[in-house]
Amino acid sequence: MSDSPSNGLPLPDFENPPVIEVFCGILFKPVSKFLTPYLGLLWEKYRDDYPKCEELAPLGPVSERFDDISQVSIEIQNVPPLPRVWFIRGKGNEIIQVQRDRFLHNWRKMDNKDEYPRFDKVKKGFWDGLLHFKNFLSENALGGIEPLQYETTYINHIPQGEGWHQLGDIGKIFPDFSFRTQTDRFLPAPTGMNWHTSFLLPQTAGRLHVRIRYAKLRDTGKPLLILELTVRGIGEDRSPEAMDSWFDVAREWIVRGFADLTGNEVQKEIWKRKR
Repeated sequence: MSDSPSNGLPLPDFENPPVIEVFCGILFKPVSKFLTPYLGLLWEKYRDDYPKCEELAPLGPVSERFDDISQVSIEIQNVPPLPRVWFIRGKGNEIIQVQRDRFLHNWRKMDNKDEYPRFDKVKKGFWDGLLHFKNFLSENALGGIEPLQYETTYINHIPQGEGWHQLGDIGKIFPDFSFRTQTDRFLPAPTGMNWHTSFLLPQTAGRLHVRIRYAKLRDTGKPLLILELTVRGIGEDRSPEAMDSWFDVAREWIVRGFADLTGNEVQKEIWKRKR
């Protein structure tokens, strides 16, 4: 997967990016022998670095399709449900998520002092954790991982006051979606929004999904815009080397897409774009 829209130019870089969460993940054919008792044994593989755990409902297997107008499909599993388990590191900045058909590694911002460690570190955490998981499956004769899809997501929070004050200012953050503010128009400024679109990667290796939402922080009630960029897909080559390359291309599309969709002024003044 070498095709990209970059023409060899370096990726945009920001001193103060609004990213609050990044994850890499893989969807694979359900490992039917991976039963609930194995979750505790698996935790022992991670426990030194990820000493806390939580149990959650499993994620549904949403996958990209490229053979018709439908963009996603939901596959039905013919095996009993297994919980999704979080293995949590430190104060919660890093999480490994495991379920019967999914493995993910997250970085998330827990307070304002946390700095995004950059994608290479997030990807390394994914590979290190996935290797432990693969070894565990092999040691217990549970089967191997057969990849169906890869996924990378960046979630950004843009609070009120950082380049915008009301939703009528949306064009200052996202110039493609400017709201006309003529004094003689009938409609007032909007009070909510939820916008979603997608872009096809070269060689149908995946799609970039972009979602922009208006929300409020749970603890303070302060309004914010949430910009979520996700690439899902998989290439013809399912080797580890090809998967690593896929994640790099997905990251490039997300970072360049972020720069393409957001305004120059907020990039320079708020997020301190360096290049």
